[in-house]
Amino acid sequence: MNMIRSAFRNPPLLTLLLVALVWIVASLSLRGFGAYGHLRYLLELAAVIGIAAAGQTLVILMGGIDLSVGAVITVTAILLPLISPAWDPTGLAGIVAALAIATGIGLMNGAGAAYLRVPPIIMTLAMATFLQGLLVIVAGGSAVTVSNPAVILLGQARPLGIPSGIILWLVVSIVVLLLVHRMPIGARFLALGANPLAARLSGVSATRNTLVAHTLSGFFAGLAGILVLGMNRQGYVGIGDPYLLTSIAAVVLGGTSILGGRGTYAGTVPGAILLVTTTALITVVNASPGWRSIMFGTLILALLLVSGREARR
Repeated sequence: MNMIRSAFRNPPLLTLLLVALVWIVASLSLRGFGAYGHLRYLLELAAVIGIAAAGQTLVILMGGIDLSVGAVITVTAILLPLISPAWDPTGLAGIVAALAIATGIGLMNGAGAAYLRVPPIIMTLAMATFLQGLLVIVAGGSAVTVSNPAVILLGQARPLGIPSGIILWLVVSIVVLLLVHRMPIGARFLALGANPLAARLSGVSATRNTLVAHTLSGFFAGLAGILVLGMNRQGYVGIGDPYLLTSIAAVVLGGTSILGGRGTYAGTVPGAILLVTTTALITVVNASPGWRSIMFGTLILALLLVSGREARR
């Protein structure tokens, strides 16, 4: 009983326990669900959400929401094949350029929120709308196929039997966890999210930290876009749309307060896995797209209620 109570006081642990429970029940109920290859595939899908949610976690910790994540993923997936130079046989130059564009978009989001005083949710929504219109003009309705060797390697390689996307997610997780819990900037993010006025009076710069959080969100969204491109071998308008709401849901399911000031990326990781697992279970039902959306929304709401998102103060 004490163990259950302590789990409810620790949202990341509770989310992890929910993941284990769902995997066990699904593996016993559905043939082939618990096979190593299938679980590895689910983790590979969760890696995209987890990487996109890395930047989303930082922004939400400060009390904002980045609604441009899906658009940045799409921009990266479409522009990278178009800007990869022919003279670079490794394809690394194209990746660097695409990441620079994604990071620059995040920087503009941060600048709008910090200097123009536009609420982050409005600034990022406006940026997403602008980018979607720009992509329709640039790419139209056609898909672009990737030939970049480095991108293909990232999406398809399996060193030691482990998809490279999962390895990349592990590296991102370590970096973000160190940033939030072992570096001063993480404490500043949490302070600004918990009490912006008190943080500013203590000498914490809201402007500088807003810039950093949104810039990192753009970078991680770009990284997720490169991984999506490598896994799909093509980019098209709307390829990043599914990752907007799932990146937010993974953060909140992991125990991070949507109001900011409390949370950890350690909860976002199992949150992303839980989302992918529930999606796979719904897909097995073979329901129509409409019913799938209803079931998925209901499951997310139920999981949020079970995991007790907001502790009573």
